[in-house]
Amino acid sequence: MTVASGPDSTTHTRRTGPTVGLVAGGLGTYWPQFPDLLPQLRCSAARVAERMRGFDAQVVDAGFVSDEREGATAAERLRSADCDLIVCFLTTYMTSSMVAPIARRGQAPVLFVNLQPTASMDHESFDTGQWLAYCGACPLPEMANLFERLGVEFRSVSGYLEDERAWERIGRWIRAAGVRATLEGARHGLMGHVYPGMMDVATDPTLITRNLGGHVEVLEFDDLRERVPGTEEAAVAAKLDEARAVFEVTDSVADEDFRWGARVAVGLDRLVADFGLDSLSYYHRGLSGELHERLGAGMILGASLLTARGVPAVGEFELRTCMAMLVMDRLGAGGSFTELQALDFTRGHVEMGHDGPAHLAISARRPLLRGLGVFHGKRGYGVSVEFDVEHGPVTLCGVIQRRDGSFALLTAEGRTGEGPLLRIGNTTSRVDFGCDPGEWVDAWSATGIAHHWALGTGHRAADVRAVADLLGLEYTHLAV
Repeated sequence: MTVASGPDSTTHTRRTGPTVGLVAGGLGTYWPQFPDLLPQLRCSAARVAERMRGFDAQVVDAGFVSDEREGATAAERLRSADCDLIVCFLTTYMTSSMVAPIARRGQAPVLFVNLQPTASMDHESFDTGQWLAYCGACPLPEMANLFERLGVEFRSVSGYLEDERAWERIGRWIRAAGVRATLEGARHGLMGHVYPGMMDVATDPTLITRNLGGHVEVLEFDDLRERVPGTEEAAVAAKLDEARAVFEVTDSVADEDFRWGARVAVGLDRLVADFGLDSLSYYHRGLSGELHERLGAGMILGASLLTARGVPAVGEFELRTCMAMLVMDRLGAGGSFTELQALDFTRGHVEMGHDGPAHLAISARRPLLRGLGVFHGKRGYGVSVEFDVEHGPVTLCGVIQRRDGSFALLTAEGRTGEGPLLRIGNTTSRVDFGCDPGEWVDAWSATGIAHHWALGTGHRAADVRAVADLLGLEYTHLAV
């Protein structure tokens, strides 16, 4: 089979977790005065490194610093490690001069962590040396003032060593750093052409690089065409077996459409591998059943399987919503392509979903493959994925494009629940936002969001807010 040229897939390695630099420190003057203090603080620093590795982070430990010269050495090591996040553990009082080199050279977002050994001191028995292990809070305002005067942003988390509330916040920043790193190095496929008439979905690819980082690879449907196998190749049979294992295939699915969807799915796998893609947005209108129209009609099976394994693939050329789906996926929330469907004032629900690719990991049940003779509002036919999202807390995440070309992240949190669902080959959710559905839709629309977004499981607004912070983007959370 002749394959159109594309980048060698070995040149792009998908990241598995963020690289987090760790530097701990305290004022060296204390060590000869209080001999038991430094060993205790080093033990705490080792525990912090251990806990951070539990968030799938690759921890670069720059050691324990006791003065500004050691701080400069640690800063150089962290700079060389190309960290996605630098965690500065304030074990006791330390001077701002010890951290200034990290602020200047680190080239990564900085998180100050102040975790004292336990929830409170034993005030009756503690001497000065024991107290000093609890005074990591003392230098935090000093560090904040330093960073303000240097023009460097920072974040902080204060608590105690085994404080799960503090570790939840630390984990949030580590996850956000992972998302930022993914976006910075991501390769996004953009295949076909913009959906005619939908002015809200059009995105200048340069704005993706400007706001989020990464690279947009412009593809043709011919790139997919040349990778779709013949009917007899073993890869097609394997893809059919995979689909039968994942989906409940309804009687409405025509065998010819099922096999065509499997062939296109194999082609999509090859396209993603050959171009090293982390996401794919596509659309082709087509005419009179020609091959490119058939390719577009056969995308949903393969695109849903790609999305389920962490490569969001969306229709309607929706590049920005594909970014929102990638964010939600990397936060462990799934993230399915979504738009408004109807309002149920009787039950207080907003009904939302979409035809096309869906994130199978958040289905409340085994997803269905349903055969459709027509897709509403667009040319196409074939198989579509249908399910309702797992019931419980959910988060909407969308990417707004402002008039100046800047992006903003938007979230809303609600709960999905029971209720009647349409059987039209769509993913569907009934979301209760705790208010009148009409008022919620008006408020959501007033934010400037386009008519698509990602829906993921769990309440993830705080995580998305952290992502926006590290990306330097505007963030809005809608609570009506």
